[in-house]
Amino acid sequence: MIPRYSRPEMVSIWEPATKFRIWYEIEAHACDAMADLGVIPRENADAVWKAKDVEFDVARIDEIEAVTKHDVIAFLTHLAEHVGSEEARFVHQGMTSSDVLDTCFNVQLVRASDILIKDLEGLLAALKRRAYEHKDTVRIGRSHGIHAEPTTMGLTFARFYAEMDRNLSRMRDARAEIATGAISGAVGTFANIDPAVEEHVCDKLGLVPEPISTQVIPRDRHAAFFATLGVIASSIENVAIEIRHMQRTEVLEGAEFFSMGQKGSSAMPHKKNPVLTENLTGLARMVRAAVIPAMENVALWHERDISHSSVERMIGPDATITLDFALARLTGVIDKMLIFPDNMLENMNKFPGLVMSQRVLLALTQAGVSREDAYTFVQRNALKVWEHRTDFKQELLNDPDVVKALSAEEIEEKFDLGYHTKHVDTIFARVFGE
Repeated sequence: MIPRYSRPEMVSIWEPATKFRIWYEIEAHACDAMADLGVIPRENADAVWKAKDVEFDVARIDEIEAVTKHDVIAFLTHLAEHVGSEEARFVHQGMTSSDVLDTCFNVQLVRASDILIKDLEGLLAALKRRAYEHKDTVRIGRSHGIHAEPTTMGLTFARFYAEMDRNLSRMRDARAEIATGAISGAVGTFANIDPAVEEHVCDKLGLVPEPISTQVIPRDRHAAFFATLGVIASSIENVAIEIRHMQRTEVLEGAEFFSMGQKGSSAMPHKKNPVLTENLTGLARMVRAAVIPAMENVALWHERDISHSSVERMIGPDATITLDFALARLTGVIDKMLIFPDNMLENMNKFPGLVMSQRVLLALTQAGVSREDAYTFVQRNALKVWEHRTDFKQELLNDPDVVKALSAEEIEEKFDLGYHTKHVDTIFARVFGE
């Protein structure tokens, strides 16, 4: 990923130096296990650890690979330069390149998962804080972009919290599913290497042995992992879209924080644009772009082909780095987001009382009016408010069919905002468990 959308901790997981360090640890732990089994001399296994503090020369490995056209062989050649060719002659004994590549890739995805889990936990904390802060801040709920009935800003934040909490569970499950390793040899039969070696290496790297591999770890695991990233990205966009709508000039119920010295437009000095959430919408698209290739990687020829390799070299770093950045950016947006309660009430009252239409409809049916007639009575008065911006309650009081069924006091009671927020505490208890 480009530096603009990257954070150092996640980037470091995907740097070549980190990859080669993991490759080295896989090979060294495998040698230890084989020495314990008596397959190779203990002194040769111990000799491999002479390189434990070595900073592998990425440029030198690239130089060797330019000749060998094989990245793992290039690394093993470079490792022998540090350990000694005689001492290193048992390195990679009975293993195949995918044992190293796949196990390493899953280690990297597990480490990336740990960062993403922390990111989600931080976002959840911000959403929870803002939900309680605005638990009783009334705003109009919208369906199809049109005024529906009152809700609260706290419920909006709580809804996003619940969605991200599900994503946290998905991310933890994805981490568990991807945390497997394979040291099983050329076609996964352990013909030339004992399964105990795989168990030892996986234990040292915080993985579990893949129950059955071919030459590769099954890619349905990776498809599920990247699909999870795609779902999280879609949830980020869900929140971002709501904030973008709220910041529209005609709405202005909430907005991104606009810092001192920030500029919204090169041409129009008055502009305050929702640039961060627009950016998040774009980044979500890029994370989701990794999902289909990951799914297409599941189907490989026989025990393995290499069609998945080039895909994963890109989507591994790109998707995790982008999602890490997006989660951190969204957390910042939520933390600093400006809320405008007065504008919320003003918007709700643009068509005075109109959003109480369902209460009046239900009251009429409870008073003995058929639903069809009740709907007609309410709608004809509602349309007057739409067309002339009159007061809905007054229109109802002037309608003989309505007042025949409902008293003025009964009509007045149907315009109590508190009616729509009476179960907020119940919903909060469901979401936050408090």
